[in-house]
Amino acid sequence: MAIALFLAMTTESMALRPEETIASAARKVVKLYGAGGFRGLEAYQSGVLISQEGHVLTVMSTVLDSDQIDCVLDDGTRYVATLVGVDPRRELAVLSLQATDTPFFDSNNIERSPPGTRIFALSNLFGVAVGDERVSAQHGVIATVIPLAARRGAYEAPYRGDVYLLDCTTNNPGSPGGALVDYRGRLIGMLGKELRSSTSGIWISYAIPIDELLPAYRDILDGKSVEPETSSLVVRIDPTVLGVVLLPDLLDKTPPFVESILPDSPAARADVRADDLVVAVGLDSVGSRISMSRALGRVPAGDPIQITVVRNGELIDLDLGPLPDTKKAARQ
Repeated sequence: MAIALFLAMTTESMALRPEETIASAARKVVKLYGAGGFRGLEAYQSGVLISQEGHVLTVMSTVLDSDQIDCVLDDGTRYVATLVGVDPRRELAVLSLQATDTPFFDSNNIERSPPGTRIFALSNLFGVAVGDERVSAQHGVIATVIPLAARRGAYEAPYRGDVYLLDCTTNNPGSPGGALVDYRGRLIGMLGKELRSSTSGIWISYAIPIDELLPAYRDILDGKSVEPETSSLVVRIDPTVLGVVLLPDLLDKTPPFVESILPDSPAARADVRADDLVVAVGLDSVGSRISMSRALGRVPAGDPIQITVVRNGELIDLDLGPLPDTKKAARQ
């Protein structure tokens, strides 16, 4: 039985040469550009075209926290992408392009691939592909399929479903949102963010099976998930609960400059200073007072709050400890 399966897979895979499989799949992978640009907060990532209506699957990240998300197709065609919605539990985002007749991955009849399946991982790792340059391709196999237990910095990854563990180093800056395809070019997974194992601390190479993502994708299209930035259910945390007083919101999207620090507060103990510019909360980039309050509201209860500030031209990471138990941390 095993021999027959192996022979069938070998015969079928010979119908398409690897370079043909890669070329066909790469036409359905896009390069995305948005917010970021700081160390650890890249302003680029990848995405996959999933429908003839121009829908793109990618990861929910700081790159999408931008007024304009640029999407570049394999042939160099550029579009401005619109964020349709997100699924925070899977860290999935769906974008929409004003494009039709673009190549896309068929999402029908998706099956879970077993360990040992030969795969290609396609993404714009390290942002090396620009314009009509083709995304990078890596070759390997699925080592195993296991539940994800990983963390990003001090924070546990919210996704708790199965992932494909891969035998090649796939999860690099720019890779999140990239496509994992099998030897026939079928989309079987999406590359996730850079993560470390919660047990060993080593970096892991993984992809989320596409059958784990499709239900969330359909829910988003049905309006069951909304963009957090416009949701009335978003919890906004006033930075003053941490002792951080920001400049007044005089203009639309006033940058989060620190005006003063309250004495004997978490911010004072962490050495946050007046005139610091807050650019990130955890791994969420922030560019305004309101985006900072929303980023604070997304920090899981009990987790330490880490912020990144610009001070005298340098990036400085500061740990403010867990969010204080106060009535000021309320939904607005």
